[in-house]
Amino acid sequence: MSEVARLYRYKSLFSGRTAISAIELQRELEISPATFKRDIAKLRDQLNVPIVYDRALGGYRLSPSQKVAELPGIWFTHDELLALVSIEHLLSQLEPTVLASTLKPIQGRLAQLLEELGFANQSFGMKILLLQSKKRTLPPKLFESVAAATLIGKRIKILHRNRHTSVTVERVVSPLRLVHYRDNWYLDSWCHLREGLRSFSIDAIENLEALNDDGIKVSKESLHAAMGAGYGIFSGKTITWATLKFSPKRSQWVSREVWHPNQKSSFEADGSFVLMIPYSDDRELIGDIMRFGPEVEVMAPQSLKSKVHSTLLAALSRFVS
Repeated sequence: MSEVARLYRYKSLFSGRTAISAIELQRELEISPATFKRDIAKLRDQLNVPIVYDRALGGYRLSPSQKVAELPGIWFTHDELLALVSIEHLLSQLEPTVLASTLKPIQGRLAQLLEELGFANQSFGMKILLLQSKKRTLPPKLFESVAAATLIGKRIKILHRNRHTSVTVERVVSPLRLVHYRDNWYLDSWCHLREGLRSFSIDAIENLEALNDDGIKVSKESLHAAMGAGYGIFSGKTITWATLKFSPKRSQWVSREVWHPNQKSSFEADGSFVLMIPYSDDRELIGDIMRFGPEVEVMAPQSLKSKVHSTLLAALSRFVS
């Protein structure tokens, strides 16, 4: 446990108890008496946390007569910090639409919160940078129409261009949920043309017409089973497991990544890392495999191995004179 995380944990422990002994604190935090003494001194002297020892209760507690200071950043976990920065970043980029006026009070409350935390007259954007990768342009009015239909549960007629075949098809869909994935927006919906669940890239919608008909409803469980079981953004109920073997050089990094919530993994004796991933459509998976070049080997299934092999040969032919 890092020092910042440990100091964060102190606050949680003190807020839930009237008093807690030194032995309990050391056991809970898995630290030595020496580390405990240094932590208490830092919390009191440097971070102004009003920790007192109560002899009557036989333990440490926060002084009720002093205000507990919320210190800049020190109580943020990495997830909380990312959420806070993301909110500020999104609000700062908000275009002047009807939603902008509605969300203006939230932006003001966020600025007040940052000031209370000691970030007065500062922008997180100056200290922390969120970089977007391969974000595709999206007309604001189009997104508003898709979002509105999704929230109120109305059908829409869309003219959608398939990114891989370049074929444009008009279809009526019942919007179910919006998905923000790898900096781009997608619409999970029931396609009345195909009579099944489909995911559409919103930037590939060339025309949209709002309809008065109510959309059909699909349970959360059914939606997840169809759209969330496979790898990446592509859907499908038929699941195949891919087995990838990464070189020892890459293993130390890939082993820390989550490619899929249900992935399985193990280390080989030579330091190689074996990753098993469920997928229903191999297009996105092949692209991610190719990023690693000679540092990854497709062990199974043979069909995926053959596709990666043919894709690499086709790419190589572009560079052979």
